[in-house]
Amino acid sequence: MSSKHFINDPTHLVNSALHAVTLTNPSVALDASNKIIYARPGTSPDGQRVSIISGGGSGHEPSFAAMVGKGLLSAAVAGTIFASPSAEQVRAAIMGRVDHHSQPDSQGGDSGVLVTVMNYTGDVLNFGVAVEKARAAGVNVEMVVVGDDVGVGRAKAGKVGRRGIAGTVLVHKISGALAARGRSLQEVAKVARLVSENLVSVGASLEHVHVPGRRNNTAKAGKEDDGGLEDGEVEIGMGIHNEPGSSREKDIGLTQLVGKMLKQLLDQDDADRAFLRVNSNEVVLLVNNLGGVSVLEMGGIVTEVVTQLEKAYNIKPVRILAGTYMTSLNGLGFSISLLNVVNTDIGGPGMIELLDHPAEATGWAAPIQKHTWEAKNMATREQDTDMIEGETKPSGLKMADPKAAHAVLKTALENVIQVEPEVTRYDTVVGDGDCGIGLKRGAEAVLKHLSEKPFTGDAVVDVANIVPVVEKNMDGTSGALYAIFLNSLVAALRSQASASAGEASPKVWAAALRQSCESLSKYTPARPGDRTLVDALYPFVETLEKADGDVKKAAEAAMSAAEGTKGMKASLGRTVYIGGSGFEQVPDPGAWGLAAFFLGLAGIKPKPAEDGSKLAVHGSSKAGPVEVESKPVDDGWEKV
Repeated sequence: MSSKHFINDPTHLVNSALHAVTLTNPSVALDASNKIIYARPGTSPDGQRVSIISGGGSGHEPSFAAMVGKGLLSAAVAGTIFASPSAEQVRAAIMGRVDHHSQPDSQGGDSGVLVTVMNYTGDVLNFGVAVEKARAAGVNVEMVVVGDDVGVGRAKAGKVGRRGIAGTVLVHKISGALAARGRSLQEVAKVARLVSENLVSVGASLEHVHVPGRRNNTAKAGKEDDGGLEDGEVEIGMGIHNEPGSSREKDIGLTQLVGKMLKQLLDQDDADRAFLRVNSNEVVLLVNNLGGVSVLEMGGIVTEVVTQLEKAYNIKPVRILAGTYMTSLNGLGFSISLLNVVNTDIGGPGMIELLDHPAEATGWAAPIQKHTWEAKNMATREQDTDMIEGETKPSGLKMADPKAAHAVLKTALENVIQVEPEVTRYDTVVGDGDCGIGLKRGAEAVLKHLSEKPFTGDAVVDVANIVPVVEKNMDGTSGALYAIFLNSLVAALRSQASASAGEASPKVWAAALRQSCESLSKYTPARPGDRTLVDALYPFVETLEKADGDVKKAAEAAMSAAEGTKGMKASLGRTVYIGGSGFEQVPDPGAWGLAAFFLGLAGIKPKPAEDGSKLAVHGSSKAGPVEVESKPVDDGWEKV
């Protein structure tokens, strides 16, 4: 890989590149503090009632910032290089940088915002937090997750699913054109999902890329010690962040390489990768430059792909798009995407017509029109998008005894703080040791909030006031999961208000919690049995519903399930990568900490173990504390 760059400061690089988008397209503006490129007011087509937002890590230009413009995206949110933008950045885009309306329009369809994101954990969770916050605030928002990469098959991808790569731009182009034609949010979201479901892509690269600002470590024989490729080696299925693909091939020519890539896309006998049966008369081909292939060489690649499609598969694409749409910095590779054109079932227009619809964005093959330059539109959006939630409107959903509820929640939070050493020990065995500290930090912050702002008695208001406290003080994946759950709980409680005679009864709480679980399931594949905090969450909610609001039975079910994670092999989370046999020794830390919280809701507190050295939980039959030691061995460190 080349480690030479003109700009070696990654922060300056991202900021200046975003500014450049506004210099080359006068119809867009930059919110520099939130790294948002957005369409200037008054530049959207007349009658457009759906705004489309996307984004992701920087380094994939022209995606996504240069895809903002008429007939395409309304806004794009940028993270640092190869890292997801934060939930707050996305929330700022939804709430303050695009047009959105929550009421049905005169044509009977809903206006609102479509958020489209590629299938990477950080992107899905952070965009998901923002979507749930917007919904809780009353904004009509839909979210579509695109996973088009077949480079990693079903077996290896597991519950995480396919990664999103260059085919995503076809989702943006078609949905953007439909939005520009004034169609409703339901129709735009439906067609975006339809395109995503009929899309497959695969990439190949001759080398990994070097991120500006990172130290360059080289090894002998011309091979990088980060797993870079040797001379003459190509990686098939490599992701757009240097992720491993399906295989590395040595000394194969372009003809053989393209043949292998097309086979991964089209071979119906490959059960691991047969994600799409191309059965229509119309197919769109997108050949994408990962950033470092010359235009001359891309021409040769396109010819080879088109030739083999017709000769080996009798496919003659009705549209062929070739160029630089989604890069991996200066990646020395390319990707192939195929879109199976199907009926949109919305009474027209079709996918091809939408693909041909004019777009005015520098990242798409359409020039900026003359009148746009001459308009000299300097309008910007200046709304304050700082994380200030304002007052939540009362819902009328009243707690029977706010003081008692305050006391119960206080006990539950104190439980979390008291079991921190135990959770930390468990996480030292199967994680990176920060789970207990993260839970404790969040619990302490909420306790401080409660001491300063007692419950009002309105369930929606009181939960909504806690949400930003959790978001500001709990980070990482678990922080995002709790934020999504609590934001959706606010919306669920508000929806329960009208059907509950104004009383926040145990039945109402159980129904709202179940709705929140359903919302959470949209953003994470975690389910009971995957060894995550969900193993404690779902049993609590299910038992609470079945036991007519009996919190004690629900809490005991949660703790029993948390104990049951001991010996359970993880399907998700950091434990998957750590390996070893630690999972046989201890329960899942996140599930254990959450179960301790639930026991607190039932009025059950931790007590000292018999030897006085650790904490145990009342009512726990299997919760033997685990002593964690580390000792050096020849091949590294082994946890015992």
